Amino acid sequence: MLYFGKGAADYAFGHEELKKAVFKTFDLLGARRKVLAIPPDFTRFHSRAGELTALAYEYYGERLTDIMPALGTHFKMTDAEIVKMFAGVPSSLFRVHNWREDVVTVGEVPGEYVKEVSEGVVDYAVPMQVNKLLLEGGYDLILSLGQVVPHEVIGMANYNKNIFVGVGGSECINKSHFIGAAYGMERIMGRALSPVRKVLNYASDNFTNHLPIVYLQTVISEGKDGLQMRGLFVGDDFECFEKAAALSLETNFRMLDREMHKVVVWLDPEEFRSTWLGNKSVYRTRMAIADEGELIVLAPGLHQFGEDPVNDALIRKYGYVHTPQVLEYIEANEDLRNSLGVAAHLIHGTSEGRFRITYCPGHLTKEEIEHAGYNYAPLDAMLQKYDPAALKDGWNTVNGEEIYYISNPALGLWAYRERFK
Repeated sequence: MLYFGKGAADYAFGHEELKKAVFKTFDLLGARRKVLAIPPDFTRFHSRAGELTALAYEYYGERLTDIMPALGTHFKMTDAEIVKMFAGVPSSLFRVHNWREDVVTVGEVPGEYVKEVSEGVVDYAVPMQVNKLLLEGGYDLILSLGQVVPHEVIGMANYNKNIFVGVGGSECINKSHFIGAAYGMERIMGRALSPVRKVLNYASDNFTNHLPIVYLQTVISEGKDGLQMRGLFVGDDFECFEKAAALSLETNFRMLDREMHKVVVWLDPEEFRSTWLGNKSVYRTRMAIADEGELIVLAPGLHQFGEDPVNDALIRKYGYVHTPQVLEYIEANEDLRNSLGVAAHLIHGTSEGRFRITYCPGHLTKEEIEHAGYNYAPLDAMLQKYDPAALKDGWNTVNGEEIYYISNPALGLWAYRERFK
């Protein structure tokens, strides 16, 4: 059921209007005794999910007993991040999701179904897991809060991905990520219904339909009026996500009439500390970059490759190599076979030799970057050449050279019109 839906490409939700919409929706839901909120972590700071969580706390008070950020495989949030993102919400309410240990299996999507929706690309069952708190916490309302935006693994982020990946377990995360990578990002990104989404929908329909989950989905985009919430859609089924995805496609998708030959991407050091997240610069631009082009990633906050120590070690071991090589590594190495999410990430992070990827890290060495399969350039020198403060999003000319500048790759998807077919 859709409880609330409003948005347009040129709309902007202010705080008071948002509060009124959220409170009216909560009124419609009726009295609730115990509430769990599942917002994104700091990597989705701009989603306004922090504001939504604060409104839920204002409305429900002590009935909002737990807040569990949807970390997936990410680092746990720091105290400073919680204070900044969830202003006014007591830190004592926050719980940390452990994707390796704190989960229970709610069912298994059959291998025959996975093979069918992936068009034969993979043929395995997918155990579906969620944090045990969802089942054992005694909640009569679970609020899944977050932003719908184009995504490399599933096509469009959020909805039940927030449940089965955000507070899900290693089995589902690894296997679902590999389905998307093997099927092909170009066939998935910007599409609401992908093979991975169909697997998650199967799980929602068959394994967690008894849970009182309500989704609050935002759409955020940059325009002449700045970064704004363009839409809010609230519901307990696929309809609210579908509507949010349609608006996101309209506002977050940058369809270009010509290819980018040189792209410069800035990674905010507060949000991007790993290539696991920073490679959104690769994922979100790859359909727009010309053959023999170059992607330059300005990454002052880059400390490591993976957000998880095991994943970091595997990325360092195998590197961002072309897909055929990743598949050979999977076949020959048990550690990568048991971490298909990392294998998928390696595939996501390569250009397949079609264009150059140059990382300019704040805290990784030239040797570390090159060993991982990327070109290296010193950050300070590149910041002098491509000063983010002097650039605007989109086409720029720097010393007679045309570049395309992106200040936050997490907010959109870029594609050359002829390639997106």
